[in-house]
Amino acid sequence: MLRALWTAVTGMRAQQLNIDVISNNLANVNTVGFKRTRADFQDLMYQTLRPPGADSTANTKIPTGIQVGLGVRPAALEKIFLQGNFKLTDNPLDIAIEGKGFFQITLPNGDTAYTRSGAFKIDDQGRMVTSDGYLLQPAITIPSDAIDISIGEDGTVSVLQPGNTDYTQVGQIQIATFQNPAGLKSIGRNLFVETGSSGPATVGTPGEDQFGTLAQGYVEMSNVDTVEEMVNLIVAQRAYEANSKTIQTGDDMLRIANNLRR
Repeated sequence: MLRALWTAVTGMRAQQLNIDVISNNLANVNTVGFKRTRADFQDLMYQTLRPPGADSTANTKIPTGIQVGLGVRPAALEKIFLQGNFKLTDNPLDIAIEGKGFFQITLPNGDTAYTRSGAFKIDDQGRMVTSDGYLLQPAITIPSDAIDISIGEDGTVSVLQPGNTDYTQVGQIQIATFQNPAGLKSIGRNLFVETGSSGPATVGTPGEDQFGTLAQGYVEMSNVDTVEEMVNLIVAQRAYEANSKTIQTGDDMLRIANNLRR
């Protein structure tokens, strides 16, 4: 009886975490460059009452045995790096990556972070930065007298200045890829940092080898599917409810056992 109570507790805790993950996905449904998270679970240890394959007689063996599971635990929270939908903005500083890759961002402490959000701005020195003022890496400065900005699929940044009929190249955007993007660590602000699980960053020119291309005037929206997340939320809620019913049933059975002498 007590085994069922404790097993159901692990189920309720697991579904609580599942709902936390789903709620974060739904909260970021309109966050540019956001990647949804999926919760993975594992069953816990088993209490073996009769081992499978044990001898039942001198010439026969037990085919399956008796093993009682002791619940569930969270195994991983995995970022799903599927391509999100593109949204046309016509803003020349908005850039979307079509395919694999991350923009490189310089943090205030000098470390490098990575993002799929290409909603860039210009700071007081004309440098391309994120909404938090973090520099795009390698640094690109847009002249103050630029009439138009052109960003090619290969990351070439050019500007048109007064008195000129030709564009002048002012920088080259490079992007990074990882062997295991799901191993990146999220630090908020649409940023990720490298870990031992992600492997080192491979930096290159957009459009070459395994690197994606750039699309100017677009942003990549969140890859969260609202309908799918709502279905997952219903399933998690029902699973939570079922585990709570298991605890209630176990409690009722204990009450019946305690009242047998009455």
